[in-house]
Amino acid sequence: MNTISLDVLSTTTLAALLLMLGIFAQRKVAIFRQFCVPSPVLGGFGFAILVLILREFGNTEIILDTALQSPLMIAFFATVGLGGSLGLLKKGGKALGVYLVACWVLAVIQGAVGIGLASMLGEHPLLGLMAGTVSLEGGFGAAAAFGPEVEALGVSGAATAAIAAATFGMIAGGLLGAPVARWLIKHHKIEIKSEDVHELESLQKPKTVEPIIDGALLLKVTAILLCTMSLGLYFSSWLKIHLGIILPSYVGAMFIALVIRNINDIKPIIKLPDNVITVIGDFCLGIFLTIAMMNLKLWQLADVGWSLGTILLIQTAIIIALAVFVMFRLLGGNYDAAVLCSGFVGHGLGATPNAVANMGAVCDRYKVFSHKAFIIAPLCGAVLIDIVAIPVITWCINVFS
Repeated sequence: MNTISLDVLSTTTLAALLLMLGIFAQRKVAIFRQFCVPSPVLGGFGFAILVLILREFGNTEIILDTALQSPLMIAFFATVGLGGSLGLLKKGGKALGVYLVACWVLAVIQGAVGIGLASMLGEHPLLGLMAGTVSLEGGFGAAAAFGPEVEALGVSGAATAAIAAATFGMIAGGLLGAPVARWLIKHHKIEIKSEDVHELESLQKPKTVEPIIDGALLLKVTAILLCTMSLGLYFSSWLKIHLGIILPSYVGAMFIALVIRNINDIKPIIKLPDNVITVIGDFCLGIFLTIAMMNLKLWQLADVGWSLGTILLIQTAIIIALAVFVMFRLLGGNYDAAVLCSGFVGHGLGATPNAVANMGAVCDRYKVFSHKAFIIAPLCGAVLIDIVAIPVITWCINVFS
């Protein structure tokens, strides 16, 4: 078989070009916008398909140097930690508490169901975890991060299965969320009326003038981020050596960043402008996820395709049942609850953009905007879910590896 090897610079350059192509496709093709398919997936997955075609029909293999993928991944999750304020939990009220606990319970259920079904189907338990908490509630970021970790432990095809499951979840979450809400509204004959947000209004960020991003500010935040990443790597290494706990490198960085953020909330020491953190995080996520998608070995799915599909269909049925029979009632059984259920399905299967898109579709249909839903779902989906989801995933990997 002929081999084409790309060095780290060529691989990263190609990733940047594919990411730009994905952004263009996402803007121009309506179906991609409707399902909120991420730009890195569009560009990187297209390349992975090309690699598969060349391998199967052109007797040619493309080998990538993905050395920058791990540092970029760690940097992205560190920015997630810097954006996670635990003080929000005390201000969110009952609705936020119910929704967040439901998301945490879902993380445990998805992990247990995935592991259990994989074992029943004769697959490695961790392959089921890839089709559970990792790829569904965790999304593409967690799939790209944990998949290689599990594959390195000897579970063949784990990385590809995780990304494939995340892709399924993204599409299913976008397709099913709004119809679930519409069915709830019609079946229960709900009055189309949104509640006042009361204490939840305090969770919305005040309109302030964000600092202009210049070289000095970018250097300052990047330096803080690099320190956080270094401390996180040391923390992960210490846990492994002294306690025997295998903690993915990015989790340590996210934990340290979370500690720094919340100490800084109590006693402000350094300024961490959200717009700068967001820009750095988006850039790192875009490149790292594109490289992860480019490096998918799609031919490995042949051996686990049927099992993976079975697990994902059952996971989908479970989250819809939870939304319809449990979440809707706990959240008050009203219009806001129905809208929130569409968001729950969206990021429970896919990602926060799915949740926002689903809720927007429902509100557009009924011409009533749910402020409560648009405060709670993005807040929980963006950061707070990981407080439980990541430890669940890490515990399962340590137990079943």
